[in-house]
Amino acid sequence: MPGRLYLVPNTLDFGVADTALADLQDVLPLGVLRVAARLQYWVVENAKTARAFLKRVDQVVPLEQQLQRLSIVELPRAPKGKAAAVTAPEWRSLLRPAEQGDDVGLLSEAGLPAVADPGAALVQAAHLQGIAVVPLCGASSVLLALAASGLNGQSFAFVGYLPVENSERATRIRELEALSRRIGQTQLMIETPYRNAALLQALLAHLDAHTRLAVSCGLTLPSGWSRTAPVAQWRAFGESLPADVPAVFALLAQ
Repeated sequence: MPGRLYLVPNTLDFGVADTALADLQDVLPLGVLRVAARLQYWVVENAKTARAFLKRVDQVVPLEQQLQRLSIVELPRAPKGKAAAVTAPEWRSLLRPAEQGDDVGLLSEAGLPAVADPGAALVQAAHLQGIAVVPLCGASSVLLALAASGLNGQSFAFVGYLPVENSERATRIRELEALSRRIGQTQLMIETPYRNAALLQALLAHLDAHTRLAVSCGLTLPSGWSRTAPVAQWRAFGESLPADVPAVFALLAQ
C-alpha cells in the first residue's frame, strides 16, 4: 500500500525572535505533534526552518529518529509568475517514499501547507499519483485574521502580495476596493514583515475614508492583536507596525 502525504501545520511565528515565540502546545494539537514526531520523510519550503520546527516538536514529543537522520527535501521553485509543472520528474521524486509505502510530511514556512503556499503543487501531484492526502488541524493566518476582522466572512478572497512599485500598488488597491464595493467581498492580503508599514501607509493613502480596514499582527503570539476600523480612524490613530512580525491586512468597502 502507498504511504500518505500529511499536511503538517506550522506555527505563525516564523521570523520572530525566540523570546517572543508562542508555546507550541498552545498553537498545535498534540495529535499533530505526534504525527510530526514519527515522520521520516519531509518536503518543506525551507530546510533550515523545518529543522528548527522539528526541534521544537522534539521538546514536546520526542522524534522517533534523530533529526540528522531525517530526509528533508525542499520544494522546487517554479519560475516567477509561472505555475509548477507537477508532472515533471522532480515532483514525482518528492513523493517516491509514499509510492514505496512510507508516509511523507509537507511543511510550509507558516500556517497550513498549500493555503497561500507553494506546497499546493505537491498536493496536486499526490492526487495525480493516487497518493492519499491527509490535512492536519492547525492555524491559518488568513482565516484567523478574517475571523478577527468582523468583515464579511461569507464572501472573501485572498489576493496574496500587492505590487511593490508605488503606482502599480496604488492601482491594485483601488481595483480591490472597487471589487469589494461592487460585490461586498472582503479582500485579504499579506506583505513581507519589513514592508508592513509601507503597505499600511499605501492602504491609508489610496482607500476611501469609509472603507473598513482590518489588520491582524502577530497572530497566536502573546503580543498579537487585531484591529478593524474605517480608514478615516486609522489615519487618526497614526498606528505603526513592527518590521519583524507577520501581519495580515483586509478591507471591505461600503
